[in-house]
Amino acid sequence: MDYRKIGFGLGVFSIGLGIAELAASKRIARGLSAGDQDGLVRAFGARELLAGAALLAGPAHGARVWNRVAGDAMDIAALGLAARRSPQNRAVWGALAFVAAATAIDIVTAIGLDRTTGKTLPTGQEETEEKERMPAADTPQTVEGKATSIEPATMPQALAPAVG
Repeated sequence: MDYRKIGFGLGVFSIGLGIAELAASKRIARGLSAGDQDGLVRAFGARELLAGAALLAGPAHGARVWNRVAGDAMDIAALGLAARRSPQNRAVWGALAFVAAATAIDIVTAIGLDRTTGKTLPTGQEETEEKERMPAADTPQTVEGKATSIEPATMPQALAPAVG
């Protein structure tokens, strides 16, 4: 399974959902029997846009998908309150089922990214990749198992010929 592609797809999905929540916040709030909460729906839409933009910028970072999971938890909490307020509203229960399914996809993707990339957080990835390509600074260059210099291996003058 290519979790990076799924992460990118979740980013596109988040942007679409965020636009819908911003454009139709009053209608969504009324449908969920929470007509006075259209501002909250807009705030959730803005959160979705930010999460989507982050995923499009870096779909292979588990932390960005875990951010969606946190947003899903907020959605579930808000929908739970709406369900208590109006337990007969089928739209609320449908929305809860939809968010629960999205949460499951988000969790599976986040765990998959954590396992395949080896890290949850995107910070420092470039630094780590660069360090892996370069020899350690405190490891001297060697020829046939003998050190060629006492200077760090990353310095150009450390490439002195081996003696004897």
